[in-house]
Parts: sequence; structure tokens; C-alpha cells
Amino acid sequence: MSLRGRAMAAAGALITVATLAIAGPATAAAASPPGVTHQENPRVPEGAVWTEAYFPSADSSGVELHADVLRPANLPPHARTPVILAVSSYFSHAGQTGPEGWTQTGPSNRFADFTSGTGLFARGYTYVMVDLRGFGGSTGCLDWAGPGEQADVKAAIRWAATQPWSTGKVGMYGKSYDAVTGLIGNNLRLPALKAVVAQEPVWNMYNYLFSNGVPRPNVTGTPNAYNGIATMAPLPDDTDRYRANAQYEQSHPECLADNLTNNNNPDLDSSYWRARNLAAQARGTNTPLFVTQGFIENNTKPEDMQEFLDNHHGVERGWVGQWEHVRGNETNNQGQLLMGRAGFFDEVMRFYDRYLKGIHPAVNDPAYAVEDNTGAWRAQPTWPAPSSSTTAPLSNGTYVDDGIASTLAAPGGQGWDMEHYTDPAPPAAKGLAPAADTHSYFTWSTPVESRLRITATPQITLHASASGNVMVRLWDVAPDGTAVMFDENVALIERAGRVAFDLKSTDWTLETGHQLGVQIGTIGSGNWRDTPSGNTIEITRARLHLALQNPRFDVPTQGDRSPFLDTYLRQYTRTLTDVGEGTFPLAPRHRS
Repeated sequence: MSLRGRAMAAAGALITVATLAIAGPATAAAASPPGVTHQENPRVPEGAVWTEAYFPSADSSGVELHADVLRPANLPPHARTPVILAVSSYFSHAGQTGPEGWTQTGPSNRFADFTSGTGLFARGYTYVMVDLRGFGGSTGCLDWAGPGEQADVKAAIRWAATQPWSTGKVGMYGKSYDAVTGLIGNNLRLPALKAVVAQEPVWNMYNYLFSNGVPRPNVTGTPNAYNGIATMAPLPDDTDRYRANAQYEQSHPECLADNLTNNNNPDLDSSYWRARNLAAQARGTNTPLFVTQGFIENNTKPEDMQEFLDNHHGVERGWVGQWEHVRGNETNNQGQLLMGRAGFFDEVMRFYDRYLKGIHPAVNDPAYAVEDNTGAWRAQPTWPAPSSSTTAPLSNGTYVDDGIASTLAAPGGQGWDMEHYTDPAPPAAKGLAPAADTHSYFTWSTPVESRLRITATPQITLHASASGNVMVRLWDVAPDGTAVMFDENVALIERAGRVAFDLKSTDWTLETGHQLGVQIGTIGSGNWRDTPSGNTIEITRARLHLALQNPRFDVPTQGDRSPFLDTYLRQYTRTLTDVGEGTFPLAPRHRS
């Protein structure tokens, strides 16, 4: 998307800074910033000097926020640098999502791969990690990306921009929850924020716990997990101030109770969830944005992604493709890049250098690098970039909303923080006989005459004869009946009548001769905690809106097949029997 403007200059904020006493004799040059070096504490990254700071949040709550500041060790105390800021629930000195067995306090190593892999300090950047309210060394009740945490992000950006060692230009970095805070930063429209890198975020917080009124299995597990992170004990050698702040929830048990109660609300239109709809709040924003998203993500899924990107009017860069909940630089035990594409840190730093330092890159990176289900990568000026669309009329049908197809038990435990939760794998592949299945029914397209890509966000509308639940799944069906389920979503049918909802965003290429299978029925997945109604539901006037793209016009770019794609194909491939000849063509309707 095109760059549509720049924001105004930032206001300052009063601060209180507490610098750690140095444990031993200073080894850095006399002109270097005060604080703790790597030689004095191995938890401090090489080339950096660590201090701690405290400042108030931007609302009237009285919340005090804690920050770990890592300055380049080779620079004098007041040398001005751009600031890379991360704001998170995961920066406790004791560990990210639980105690990690540290024997000495120090800054979180959550993004040590980023600071070391980019040579961040040698490049002249300061790195700041701020604890959201309720976490680490910050006071207050956690607020699940709500107005309180949004005020924390605002305060953190303003604070980072107004320090004597700051140029006033701030970039944000994160993955998962700290990618969410990057999206919040964009939505705040603060002039000091010049660039955001957000890997695998949640685009609308509702979607992590519910789908169109249907709770997910983690609806209580996720709030419990964050309550656990918020109540982690500080380390014995943390400062008195840090320790006192870290124990805030002990004297405020309502923080934990409210977090459970507030997030157990299935009403998407409630004021609670409207305040956390980041995609809607992005309307008209223009901070340069670099995102990553796995279309087959098993954690923070691509729901409301397109709405956010459509509402965002600034420069966009993205890597989107067929991977799980991973970072752009991450590799597996065989050394394969989990996103499949090389050069993530190089591209990130070209992005930051451009918007925080004004350095025009010598390399022309594509705006979007996209991997489809064939493992092939292409360059696009935007995502999505459909060339046509179609609205497919689907067959009428009937199913029993009994949930019997839900053969998976919901996973147990308390570990549903964004960093670790994954959907359970489906059962081993079995044949499905649509004609004999009373729990769902299928509509088939006619075979496609040439390769055709389904992209963007499929949308379904239908009329239901009774209340209950509905699941819609899309299948890529080969001529021999081998089929891959590549998209799905569910909705609560509150009353008989019209139902409309989006499926997940996707980027899936159908080979010549393949058919699209559209399955409508009861919720047949352990990925939701639905309550079957027992009703027999008749579906009429169903329509599926699809955005289509012709792969013939793809512009290739570098990238290998992401390893998770084959895992996904093994998990979601079935053999379908009684596949019909098809009742609708995937006939593109070209855009004007």
C-alpha cells in the first residue's frame, strides 16, 4: 500500500530513572553510558550497557511501568540514537512465561536473537524492553490489550522518544503478544513512532478466545496463563523497587479475577471487545508496517488480518505464507528456515534504517513476499492482490448439530499463552463419505480448467432454519478424491435466519482439474468448545464469496518451501468419496 503521510512531533514525558549499581569495576571506556556491562553480568548482551527505568503510564491509573534499557557500550552517555522498543508481558527478569531458573537478575533474553543477529548496538541503536502493567517490574492489573495496555504503549513510545540519548525516532519490534503491542502502537498515531515490525500478531483480540460467538478451548486457559505470568516471583537480587512492583497482584487479587471474568464474554459487539478490535482501530493509520503471518498458523491465526491491512494506509511490508507460530529468522534442528525465506534480519534492518535513520536501502525488497501452498514464493505490491472475484451459490442441505464429528478432546492444562498454544492435531486421515454423513453436507465446484488461486478472506452467507452452530470448511479436492482442508471457521446461530461470517485469510492454489469442496455442518473439530443444540438445521440461500488470482502472472522471489507446510498437509489430508461433478464453476468476475 502507498505511503499516505507522516505524523506530527511528539510530546515529552516526565520520568524517574533508577540505574543499577555496577557490581564490579567498570570495564568500558570512561565515556561509555553508565550501567552494567556483559563482563559484569553475562545476561547483558555483548556490546550493550544495561540500566533500569521507571515512568508512569499515560492514563490516570497511577500505574508505574518498568523498562530495561540496553544502550550501545561504545557510545558516550548522551549520544543520541534511534530506539527499538518492545512492550510485552514476556520481559520478566525471572523468565518469559514461567521461571527459567536464573540465578542472577538481568534483562530478558526474549529477543537476544534479534539484537545479536542484527548487530543492533554496533549499528547505533538503543533497545528498550517495557513491561506491560501487571507484568515484570510494572504495577497495575493486566488488561489484555485493552485501554490500560494501550496507555502503557503510548507512555513507552513517548518516554523512549524524549530521553536525552534518543533521536526522538522510535521503532517497535515483536512477535506474538509483543507484535500485538506493535499494532497498538500503530493505532495510537503517535508522531515519534516511525516503524513497526509485528510477527504473527493477533489482529483482533476477540478471535484468540472466540469465533463468532463460539468459545475456543483456551477461553479460560489463556487468561489463567497470563495470570500465572503476572504472578511470577521476582528474583532475590532484583532491586527493592522492582520486587515491590512485581508483587502488586498479591495485594490486588481482583486483577486476576477480573482477567478471567472479562475475557469470558462471547459478545463481539460488547464495549469490552470493541476496545480491543485492533483491525477496526487501524482505520486511517499510516505508520510504516512490516508484518509476518502464517496462513496455516496454529496459534495466532490470520483472522481480521485483511481488515487491518485494508484500514492501514501507510507503507507496508510483509512475509506471508505457509508456516506455524515462528519468527522470521527461526530455524529447525536441520538448519531450515521455518518461514523458508532467507534474510529476515537484513530486511528488517533495511526497514528500520530507512524510517528511523533516513538511509535509503541499496536493495529493493518486495513490498510483500508470499508463499502459497505449492511452496513457491512470489513478490506482490500489496496483500491481498486478487485479480477477480466470484460469488458461488451453494447447495441447500440439512445437518444435525450434535457435535458428534468433534472426535478431539479439548487439550488440558494452563499453557495457552500466545507464545506456546497450538491447536491439537486432527485424527489420522480417514475416508469421508459425504452422502452418508448426517453431520454435514458438501457442495462441489466443477473442476478448474487451469491453475487458480483462492486468496484474501473468503466470506460465507447463509440462512439457517434453527438455532445452533455451523462450521464451514474449504477443501482442495484432487481427481482421485485426495483432499486437503485449507480453510475453516465457525459461528453460533443465535436464531433462525441469516448468518454471515469470514473464514480465515488464505492463499491457496488449486491445480488444473481440482475441485473446491465446501462443507457445511456441525462443528467437527476440537478447536472450539461449542455446545451442540441437537437441532436439525436446514441451510438455504448459501453463498461463498471468493477472491481469485491467476498464478500465471506471479513474479517469483527467493524463498524455499517452509517445513511446516508438509506437516500441515499430513495432518489435514483426507480421501473424500462420492465427490460430485460440481454445481458451480470457479468463474472469475473481473474487477472494474
